[in-house]
Amino acid sequence: MQIREEKADILIIGGGAAGCFAAITLAEEYPGLSVILTDKANIKRSGCLAAGINALNAYITPGHTPLDYARYAAEDAAGIARGDLLLSMAEGLNRVTAKMEKLGLVIQKDTEGNYVTRGPRNIKINGENIKPLLAAAVNKAANVRVLNHVNMVDYLLSEGKVRGAWGIDITQERIYLVAAGAVICATGGAAGLYRPNHPGHSRHQMWYSPFNTGAGYAMGLRAGAEMTSLEMRFIALRCKDTIAPTGTIAQGLKAAQINAKGEEYQKTYGNTTAQRVHAVVAENLAGRGPCYLKTQGITSEEESNLEKAYLNMAPAQTLRWRETGLSPRTVNVEVEGSEPYIVGGHTAGGYWVAENRATTLAGLFAAGDVAGGAPQKYVTGAFVEGEIAARAAAEFACQNPPSDATAEIKNSVVSAVKKYFTKSPPSTFDADSLEEAMQSVMDEYAGGIKTCYRYTEASLKLADAHLKRLAKLSDSLRAADFYDLMKIFELRERLLLCRVLVSHLAARKETRWPSFAAHLDYPDKDSAYEKYVNSKLVAGEPQIIFRPLVKLPGGEPQ
Repeated sequence: MQIREEKADILIIGGGAAGCFAAITLAEEYPGLSVILTDKANIKRSGCLAAGINALNAYITPGHTPLDYARYAAEDAAGIARGDLLLSMAEGLNRVTAKMEKLGLVIQKDTEGNYVTRGPRNIKINGENIKPLLAAAVNKAANVRVLNHVNMVDYLLSEGKVRGAWGIDITQERIYLVAAGAVICATGGAAGLYRPNHPGHSRHQMWYSPFNTGAGYAMGLRAGAEMTSLEMRFIALRCKDTIAPTGTIAQGLKAAQINAKGEEYQKTYGNTTAQRVHAVVAENLAGRGPCYLKTQGITSEEESNLEKAYLNMAPAQTLRWRETGLSPRTVNVEVEGSEPYIVGGHTAGGYWVAENRATTLAGLFAAGDVAGGAPQKYVTGAFVEGEIAARAAAEFACQNPPSDATAEIKNSVVSAVKKYFTKSPPSTFDADSLEEAMQSVMDEYAGGIKTCYRYTEASLKLADAHLKRLAKLSDSLRAADFYDLMKIFELRERLLLCRVLVSHLAARKETRWPSFAAHLDYPDKDSAYEKYVNSKLVAGEPQIIFRPLVKLPGGEPQ
């Protein structure tokens, strides 16, 4: 079995928003350090920005401050957020936006040359090419080498430190061992844990990138890292069928949410991100659905602007309007919730990190969706975290030069791969069938779409029992090639993350975020749970750790 060994001062795992910006920062500020960036696809069109975006949802608009943004994000998370992380992120939002504009990102401006805002914290952009712009900047960096189509599987550990990682190249069918002085994890969040709106062969037609399997979380858990707030799931309120974002309509047009009777209902439920999803669920359960964004009667110019905006982010929505003839001017846009995700850029789930984005494992730093504690960071917040993590990783790497992987490590990696290529015992199942079974379990017993995102103590116990059984079955999977092997690794990542997520849901015995975490046995908010729910793996089992909240300047919980 072919092994390729590489070495760099810093290894970046994941070439999305945070990973690319970390690489750009290292190229500009630390040209003397060698950097390797690995991506399971190609950084030109990988990650959550692959299709582009039409707005930057985290920006400090005129009349507002970074502290204002941190307070908003903490309030939206019902207090379960890290104020130190929110502030350090918010303070960099406008700086990284200016850098992106220099790289060629088109930011819409009014006749006076000011950015066009979309709500109090957003600005409009023409961002279809945002990922190619990032990729071009990374590829120009003299000290950064990009390894595309390399899917990292696990960290390399030595003397209590993360000293690199290993993975597989599915195009060349070989193992990569990358030794490094420091590692930045920027692999994104986790999709595909639950049965989505479109099951079966279309189960990967979803809002969040289906290739984000929670690999970074799983790697960290297996290595002993501490995670936080995974129970704060994210459920996206989206246009029905296309799963296109609704913010373009809701914020761009100030469109109200209405039910089938034409009633505006949102004020009844509140206006946090979780409450907006819950409102739709509750209206449907009460028999007042379907629910819509009120677009009937908008002008032809507003309709044209909507179509253009979606072409920059979710072209399926514009195509649907054109193909069906059901234009938003004449027919209100129906909305629905997605399946749950773990996305640290929207909610707070991910690695437990210090302000410099160091994880609890020495030598490992996290940024973007995989980093916990700082919700509502979106794209620009991921950029800022990539910048912060890059600087901290560079400082660590300067004191910890990389060393070659030992023969013992090489042998263990080869064994971990070879076991899936043996023909005996034969595999009864394949990764796809077990993945569908996992999604069915999560949907039915751990608060998926089928149960309107609700769960009980009894259902969570059943979920855990079924997940253990599926994990055991996955041990018998066999691969015909490296693509099969990647699918096996992705399944096992998701299965592990599902078990840890279920333990978080069970540990928070309250309903702090309706729909995001709706515990029917504990339907109300409980002040006893104004604390962080964290976890680690101990002997392969999730162990819950409660950590107390601290305060933002001004007394808000962080």
